Amino acid sequence: MASFFQDGTGHCRLLDAGAGIGSLSAAFLDRWRAGRFHFQRVELDAFEIDHALTSHLSQTIERYNHGGDFAANIYEEDFIHSAARSLSGDLFSKALEGYTHAILNPPYKKINSNSTHRLALRRVGIETVNLYSAFVALAVALTVTGGQIVAIIPRSFCNGPYYRPFRSFVLERTAIRRIHLFESRSKAFKDDGVLQENIIIRLERGGRQGPVTVSTSTDDTVTDLAIHEHPFERIVLPDDPERFIHVPTLPGRSAVELSPAIRYTLDDLGIRVSTGPVVDFRLKEHLRDMPGPGTAPLLYPGHFSPSGTTWPIKGMKKPNAIECNADTEKWLYPNGFYCVVRRFSSKEEKRRIMASVVEPNAFGDVSVLGFENHLNLFHENKRGLPEQLVRGLAVFLNTTAVDEHFRRFNGHTQVNATDLKLMKYPSRDFLIRLGEWAMRQVVLTQTMVDTKLGALTA
Repeated sequence: MASFFQDGTGHCRLLDAGAGIGSLSAAFLDRWRAGRFHFQRVELDAFEIDHALTSHLSQTIERYNHGGDFAANIYEEDFIHSAARSLSGDLFSKALEGYTHAILNPPYKKINSNSTHRLALRRVGIETVNLYSAFVALAVALTVTGGQIVAIIPRSFCNGPYYRPFRSFVLERTAIRRIHLFESRSKAFKDDGVLQENIIIRLERGGRQGPVTVSTSTDDTVTDLAIHEHPFERIVLPDDPERFIHVPTLPGRSAVELSPAIRYTLDDLGIRVSTGPVVDFRLKEHLRDMPGPGTAPLLYPGHFSPSGTTWPIKGMKKPNAIECNADTEKWLYPNGFYCVVRRFSSKEEKRRIMASVVEPNAFGDVSVLGFENHLNLFHENKRGLPEQLVRGLAVFLNTTAVDEHFRRFNGHTQVNATDLKLMKYPSRDFLIRLGEWAMRQVVLTQTMVDTKLGALTA
């Protein structure tokens, strides 16, 4: 992380928020003392709220306090409240602005919408849902133009609706210079239970955005380091209103990007994708373990497998049915053909996108279906799609080319409906032909669908 910073001269004002025992500050200061940074003076502000760590932090920092060219301040106080007070111009707060450098390993914890942290952040124009993104946003706000922020954080902020305000805040104020991706979801933060990919990111406050250097390694040993440069248009797509931050892991363009046949949006196709509307804990009183009079099938990811749809499943931990009544009818869809994609994969799942076909005859004589919130479903104005189109769409989504394309840009175990909406697809006629082909096959293998897609898009 210390090596990510560009060299500088003059007076360095360094921020280490959530400093712990001072490991990151020490790495930065070691690099300075070794002559790889050419600052005439370094002043460090280290924030650590855990009293059990501050004595160790003080000992770490004291090692560099010689020569009269270094000063350090240890603040044993809440960084969010201190920073927010300073940014809002509180007359009784410490003036924290003016950092030239910030190095961060912030805490990872959700922020409740009505908490004092959330209110303090809103006072200074920051809207976010986790401590780690709050720390990064505050560091950006406290840094001078041209200042550099290097942080090691989970990748969850890169996509999804909850982090959109944070992404906008960062992208409007900084240029992304460098991203390093730890491709294992369990190793870099193995002691913290953060089961998603993690990144180190370097931001430049007020910088003009240019190409982004992206490096990858499996874990924090960095023994298999690979480095590539990408135009910013591959990091944040120009036509993406959500401003998702993609982290390409290979230098070339994927087969999906390169194919002239795969260039249509879902709007072009007349198809919509939505998250399953049934949130089970909110409708708990209407759920039933097994179907009965006055109920509709309730579909979870567990009802779908490569071999087809299995419903109901006796002994399943989840309910198989939902009552049809005035309280639930707005959450139900007419029975028909739909394509569904699981929203979550397990920690190191072989495939990220797993699509299945909802076949209306699998549920007997029912008029409506319930789709649980862990599914995304493709539909046409909340109604089913033609069978051939659904089967072609499922085949396309299950190809290796699509899965590899998705993995290049999305580090979550989660596949959001917005992720699927932003993808490009073949034409509607193409998908129908692909579906008709699939319906003629007795068995479909991965090799078959990959070969067929290649032949049709060549």
